[in-house]
Amino acid sequence: MDFIDYYSVLGIPKTASDEDIKKAYRKLARKHHPDLNPNDEDANKKFQQINEANEVLSDPEKRKKYDQYGKDWQHAEQFEQQRQQQRSRPQREQGDTGDYDFSSGFGGEDFSDFLSSLFGQEGGPRSGQRQANFRGQDYQAELNLSLVDAYTTHKQTLTVNGKNIRITVPAGIENGQKIKLAGYGAPGVNGGPNGDLFITFVIADDSRYKRKGNDLYINEEIDLYTALLGGEKIIETLSGKVKLTVPPETQNDAKVRLKGKGFPVYKQDGSFGDLYVQWQVKLPTNLTDAQKDLVRQLASL
Repeated sequence: MDFIDYYSVLGIPKTASDEDIKKAYRKLARKHHPDLNPNDEDANKKFQQINEANEVLSDPEKRKKYDQYGKDWQHAEQFEQQRQQQRSRPQREQGDTGDYDFSSGFGGEDFSDFLSSLFGQEGGPRSGQRQANFRGQDYQAELNLSLVDAYTTHKQTLTVNGKNIRITVPAGIENGQKIKLAGYGAPGVNGGPNGDLFITFVIADDSRYKRKGNDLYINEEIDLYTALLGGEKIIETLSGKVKLTVPPETQNDAKVRLKGKGFPVYKQDGSFGDLYVQWQVKLPTNLTDAQKDLVRQLASL
């Protein structure tokens, strides 16, 4: 896998603070977001790199390893173990202590070259050492959905590092929920297993429905006369239209529950939350003099 300079991706220096990283990420993520650049593979690839860079540099521990080992930062622990084994072996040649100076750290290519010489990745093991197999890097991706999208099971295609991946999104997925696709990350080193792909779902707020778990909440207007005398009201749910009976003397903010008309329960076919309708009584405006007289008569009773 080619070395990617995460600092260059975010356009920040290596001395950048956590706040600098956060600001740079937000600015670039908005600019290259797939919703603003439909069918633009370059923008999509850039967006993936931005997320990957932020995921590493915003984590102090990951950033420390990346600064020291470059693109091989995920293999830091394995490398340290191999280094300790090297240091504990008897000296094979005069002047060869088996010790190395790591005080200055490695760039992306320098460390890879060192791994190649230490583990024999090019031309076989050296001095009887076996080749070291490393797991590939994990990838991180975001998939943006509307509430309506998340209501039904459907197919979506993501482009990760130039590769199209088609997945099935189960109904009832939640905002911020993360799923793992095993083996869809970066290739392993020396025949090691591939990394995984982690997809985080981002569900936009809906202008009409408010979701709380598997329940949905909506506000519906009724006029003063329907609230006082009762009547019927047809409302739209995510599964179709429903006719509701409004009881006489319905108060403002009164609620009615529609069982099973809420959001589908994740990976539980046929199970749904409830829909809560809150009535908003709309008072009449621009009353005529005659209408005002009628209201006064009603108030005097």
